[in-house]
Amino acid sequence: MIELIDKIKNKEVLLKAAKIFKEKGIILPTFAQLKNPDLIPGEIKDKLKNIGLWDLHPLNLFRITWKNEPKESGGLYGGVNYIELPKSLTGIDAKVIVLIGKWFPTGAHKVGAAYGCLVPRIITGDFDPSYNKAVWPSTGNYCRGGAFDSYLMGCTAVAILPEEMSRERFNWLEEIGAEVIATPGCESNVKEIYDKCWDIRRTRKDCIIFNQFDEFGNPAWHYQITGSAIEEILQSYKAQHFAAYISNTGSAGTIAAGDYLKTIYPNVKVVASEALQCPTMLLNGFGGHRIEGIGDKHIPWVHNIRNTDVVTAIDDEDCMRLFRLFNEDKGKKFLANEGLDKNFVDKLELIGISGIANIISAIKTAKYYELTSDDVIVTLATDAANMYTSRLKELTDERGEYSEMQAGKDFERCLLGTETSNMKELTYTERKAIHNLKYFTWVEQQERTVEDLNQLWYDRNIWHSLFNQPLKWDEMIEEFNKLK
Repeated sequence: MIELIDKIKNKEVLLKAAKIFKEKGIILPTFAQLKNPDLIPGEIKDKLKNIGLWDLHPLNLFRITWKNEPKESGGLYGGVNYIELPKSLTGIDAKVIVLIGKWFPTGAHKVGAAYGCLVPRIITGDFDPSYNKAVWPSTGNYCRGGAFDSYLMGCTAVAILPEEMSRERFNWLEEIGAEVIATPGCESNVKEIYDKCWDIRRTRKDCIIFNQFDEFGNPAWHYQITGSAIEEILQSYKAQHFAAYISNTGSAGTIAAGDYLKTIYPNVKVVASEALQCPTMLLNGFGGHRIEGIGDKHIPWVHNIRNTDVVTAIDDEDCMRLFRLFNEDKGKKFLANEGLDKNFVDKLELIGISGIANIISAIKTAKYYELTSDDVIVTLATDAANMYTSRLKELTDERGEYSEMQAGKDFERCLLGTETSNMKELTYTERKAIHNLKYFTWVEQQERTVEDLNQLWYDRNIWHSLFNQPLKWDEMIEEFNKLK
C-alpha cells in the first residue's frame, strides 16, 4: 500500500539536520505561509527587503510563492502574479488568465515542487544534509529549482537533465555549484534520465533521488499553493463561469491544482496538454519535440488521471513561431499595429515556450466547448522568455531575420487559426487506459507494485490523502524549527 510521509523515520538524523539548520540560520516556511505570506513573521519580511529574488540566501525559501512582488530585489508580497490575455490576441471571447512564474526565485515555479519533495524528508529525518546529496532528475526547470532549494538548505545538489536542453539551464547550474549530469536526447527522453537514476542508486549510497514524476510532494505543493492562488484570482471573476484549467503535463505536478479546483468548482474541465510530436496520452505516441519543460513517452506516477477531462496535443512549430512573435522587435511592432496595448505586448516576454503551449491549448478548449465572454479559463507560464534567449538566436540562424510579414503569418496561423483537431474529451475507459500506461514505466521499470497501481485507480480517498499531506507537514515544520 502507498505510504504517507507523516512519521519521523530517524530521530538522530532529524536532530542533526535541525542543528545544522540552526547554525546556518535556515528557517523552513510552512505551506500555509507560502499560500498566504501575511502569515510570515515581520522580522523575516524586514530582512527580505535587502535580499535579491535570486540571491542564494536561506530566507528566499519564504519567496517560494505566487505572491512575490514583481521586482528583482528587495520585494515583499502582493497579490498573485498573472496577466489576462485580450480577445485581440487570442481571437476568442472567453477570458484567458495566465499565472506568471517568472517572479519565483530562479524564474520558475519549480522551486515550489522541489521544496515539496525535499522538506518532508528533512523533517522526518530521512535526509542528512551533512552526508546525503539531493539528486534532481528533470527535463528542465525542476533540477534548477532543486539545486536552488538544496543550496539554501545547506545540501549538495546533483542535477540530471537531457543534453539538448537550452544552454541557459546548464550555465546556471554550473554557476550555482551543482553537479551536472547530461543524459542523451531532448525533452522526450525521460527513460534515459531514469536509467541514470538507477545507475546512481547502484553506485552512490550518499545520493537520495527526488524524482518529480513519482514524488507526491510535487503535486501536493501545487494542490495547496497553486490551486489556492487560482482560487484567489477567480474571486475577481466571480461574475463569470470558471470553465477550464489548462496545464501541460511534464511531471504532472502543476495539473494537480486542477484536483484542488474541482473540490470548489466540480464542473470545471481539467485539460492536460502535451506535444503533438509526442502524443502519449492522445495516441500512445512517441517522439521528440521542442516544448521545453514537458517530459513524455510515459505517464507520471503522480498524475491523477481520474480528474483529467480533456487531452490536447500542441504542435511545437506553433510554439516556436509564437515565441518569435512575442519576443522579436518586429513581432512586437506587428502586435502593437494590430491594436494591442504596448504595455501588454511588453508583458508577453513573461511567457516561456511551455506557457505558449498552454495558451494554444486554452484557445483550442474555448473553441471546442464554444465558450463565451461569460467564461474564464486559467492556465500558467512556468517561466519566462529570458530562459530561452539562445533559442531565439538559433531560430534566427535557421530561418533568417524576423519580419512583420512573418509576424502576420504567425499571428493568423498559430493564434487566430487554432483549431480543435488533436484533442480528445476523455471517457471513463479512456482515462483508465491512460492510467494503465503507468504499468510499463513504473511497475516494469521502476519497481512499483501492481497493488499500488490499482490503489491509485480504485481507492477514492488516496489522492485526497496524498495531496493534503502538507497539513501534517506544517505541524512537523513548526516543530523542526523549534529544535536546537
